[in-house]
Amino acid sequence: MAKATVLIAGGGIGGMTAALALLQRGFDVTVYEQAPELKELGAGLQLAANGTRVLIEMGLEEALKPVICEAAAKEVRLWNTGQSWKLFDLGADSIARFGAPYWMAHRGELHRVLTEAVLALKPGAVITGAQAMGFEQDDSGVTLLVADGRRARGDLLVGADGVHSRMRSQMWQSPKARFTGLMAWRGLAPMEALPAELQRPVGTNWIGPGGHVITYPISGNRLMNFVGLVENREWTSESWTAAGSTRECKADFAGWNPLIHSVIDVMGTPFRWALAARDPLPHWTQGRVTLLGDACHPTLPFLAQGAIMAIEDGYILARCLDESQADPASALMTYEGLRSERTAAIVKGSEANLHRFHNPVLADPVKAPQYVESEWQPDKVRMRYDWLFEYDATRLPIPA
Repeated sequence: MAKATVLIAGGGIGGMTAALALLQRGFDVTVYEQAPELKELGAGLQLAANGTRVLIEMGLEEALKPVICEAAAKEVRLWNTGQSWKLFDLGADSIARFGAPYWMAHRGELHRVLTEAVLALKPGAVITGAQAMGFEQDDSGVTLLVADGRRARGDLLVGADGVHSRMRSQMWQSPKARFTGLMAWRGLAPMEALPAELQRPVGTNWIGPGGHVITYPISGNRLMNFVGLVENREWTSESWTAAGSTRECKADFAGWNPLIHSVIDVMGTPFRWALAARDPLPHWTQGRVTLLGDACHPTLPFLAQGAIMAIEDGYILARCLDESQADPASALMTYEGLRSERTAAIVKGSEANLHRFHNPVLADPVKAPQYVESEWQPDKVRMRYDWLFEYDATRLPIPA
C-alpha cells in the first residue's frame, strides 16, 4: 500500500520535524514555506529531555553537537542582589532521571540541522516563497492554495504556519489574543565579552518586581541568549523583528544587577515584541487537514516548552500516520486526541508562571528571599517540571 502524500504549510521547527519524521517512515512530503529563502533566524531556545530524546531518536545528535550547550543546571536569581538558588540539576542528572540531556541552542541552528536532514532524504522537499493561503478538500484528497496561484495536491495537509495560521483561520475562528501587558527584549551577546561569573553552562531566571530576565549560553558556548521581560502596556506588536536601542533596554532594567547590564551592553541591537496569551483550540483537525505547534496551541515562553511542543507534535503525528496507513484521516484524529490535553496543560502552566516570576513582593528585600524559597521548594519544582520532562513521544502508545 502506498503511503499518504503529505503537504506541510510552514517550514519552521515543527513543520521540519514532522517532515523529517514522515520521510524517515517512507511518506512523500513537501513543505511550503512563505520565506523567500531559509535563514538561521531567531535567538535561543531551551530543549529539555522531552525534546532532546526526539531529536536523538531521529538521528540528529551528532549534527547538533557543535551548536548546542548541554546545561549543567538551572537557577533562580534575585533581580537586584543576584542572590541565587538552584532550581534543579541538569547535565548527568537529566540523563539519569529522564533518559535524555537538556540542551540550549540557537533556534536558527536547530532549524538548519533539521532542514539539512529533510533535504538529504528528499532533495527539493522544501519550496520557499510559497505562502499558504488556504485549502480545498474532498473525499479523495486536499489542495493547498498558494498566494501566487499555485495549487498543490496531496492526501493530507498539515498546518504548521504559526500563531497567525491561515489554515486555522479557515477551519475555525482563531482564539482571541489577550495582551499580557508584557514586552520582551531579546538579543545575543558574545560570551567572551561577559564577566566570568556568567560564562557557565547554566540557565538563569532573574526574577523581580514587574519583570524577569532569562539568560543561557548557546551556539557551542559562543553566545549568551538574553530575554528580558518588562511590564509595558503600550507596546502591542508581536513581531520578533522590531528593533529597539541599547539605551531603551537598559532603561527598562534600571536598578537591576550589574551582571544584567553587562549583557545588554555588548549584545548589539536588541529586539522587542509584545506577549499575547491565547486559549488553546479544543479541536484542530478537519477531515484531511490538521494543525501543529503554534497554529493550534500558542504558548507564553514561561515553561520553555513552545518549540518542544511543536517537536513532539511533529513526531507523534508521523507515528500516528505510520500506524494507521489504511485510514489517514482517522490517524489525524488519533494524533489530536493524544496531544490536546498535554498541550493545553502546558499553555495554562506557562501563563501561571508569569505571575510567579513577577510577584510584587520581590521588591521587598526581606520578603523576596522568603518568597523564592517558598515558591521554588524542591517538591514544588518537581511538581511543576517533572511531568514535562518525563514525557516520551518516541514510546507513547499509539491507539489502534
